[in-house]
Amino acid sequence: MFTGAAFTLFLLAGLPIGLVLCLSALAYVGSTRNTALLDSFLPQLFGGIDSYGLLALPLFILVGEFMNAGGITTRLLGMTTALIGRLKGGLAYVNVFANGFLAAILGSSTTQIAIMSQTIVPEMARKGYNKNFAVALTVSAGLLGPIIPPSLIFVIYGVMVQVPIGDMFLAGIIPGLLLIVAFCATIWAMGFWMDYPREEAMAWTARRKMLLKGLPTLLIPVVIVASIMTGLASPTESAALACVTALVLGLIYGEIDLRQMPAMFLRTGMNTALVLYLVAAANVFTWVLVYGQVPQLVADLLKRVAHDPVSFMLWLNLLLLVIGTVIDGVAGLILVVPILFPVATQVYHIHPVHFGVVVSINLTLGLVSPPVGAALFMGASLTKTKASDVFAMSLPFCLAVCVLLVMLSIWPWFTLALVR
Repeated sequence: MFTGAAFTLFLLAGLPIGLVLCLSALAYVGSTRNTALLDSFLPQLFGGIDSYGLLALPLFILVGEFMNAGGITTRLLGMTTALIGRLKGGLAYVNVFANGFLAAILGSSTTQIAIMSQTIVPEMARKGYNKNFAVALTVSAGLLGPIIPPSLIFVIYGVMVQVPIGDMFLAGIIPGLLLIVAFCATIWAMGFWMDYPREEAMAWTARRKMLLKGLPTLLIPVVIVASIMTGLASPTESAALACVTALVLGLIYGEIDLRQMPAMFLRTGMNTALVLYLVAAANVFTWVLVYGQVPQLVADLLKRVAHDPVSFMLWLNLLLLVIGTVIDGVAGLILVVPILFPVATQVYHIHPVHFGVVVSINLTLGLVSPPVGAALFMGASLTKTKASDVFAMSLPFCLAVCVLLVMLSIWPWFTLALVR
């Protein structure tokens, strides 16, 4: 009880989540007066990041740096536009598919949303789309980042619960494709009351040129997925291959300046350090929760309302939707997994990969949910729109994500079909 109160107090005080986790663990040690636990504090902190799988994190972040500098985003947008053609509302569908391609390269929704907010949103506004709709679609489609492999949140989950990261990547493919279909269906349905503009006709020669310019960029996701699925490389090794591919493409395109490399490495190191600190702090917090038998207490409570795996997953989604409004992404994953993972796998015998995919998708929904909604506010800030108006326009897309979560909760096949 004292530890929970300390955690809430530190969180409301606005302290960084990593510091909150460490201080809460120290509060537990102090409340139990078991000073012997202090001897294990630093080993537990270090043990959280003593994992080969975490080497994939800086490599995937570096892929994003090379991609940003190499002009790959512009080529992806051009290729997707050439594929969609003159379809009514075509640029809205381009937004979704381009986000899907970017998700298969970056694995980070915030980076993806930042890029797309400054590229496709101005273009959609210029073509006559409602600007709030354009931002809402961009922010919502950014949720594909943590789902389609490579996914940084899948890497962290895999390390936390000792699940093969390659299996997590494979499990995200079908849900990611289903979410693309759901977003496209939502755009089509919204077209009944929104007047989408139609794209201008494009000559076949110009379309072919844009396709040829964009096709090489697809080498990056192909290298990642194909190397993992064929067993030729581990997720970490596939991340290294993707780095080399992105760098070579950027050099071939002539848009990467080698003098920018030190700055890219510095940004990669800083972003990696932030994530690794969270993972290390989470390991300490998990250790305290297990020692205090918190998962057992939660299991006893859930048994009263959830009598089978499906009902547990549906209750879990409701709980995570509430949690996601105040804590999103990696921070939410680090908080809920240590408590709920033992309950899901040991009491309800839910597959660890299936559980991880559902939890990750649900928590990323918090990126567009006020009052925190990091992606929502970032997209609104970059495009100079009101966050409240953007959120109102994004509700149909949030509903599409919720429908997908219900489907995944009821039918685990969608997440486990490709897993070895």
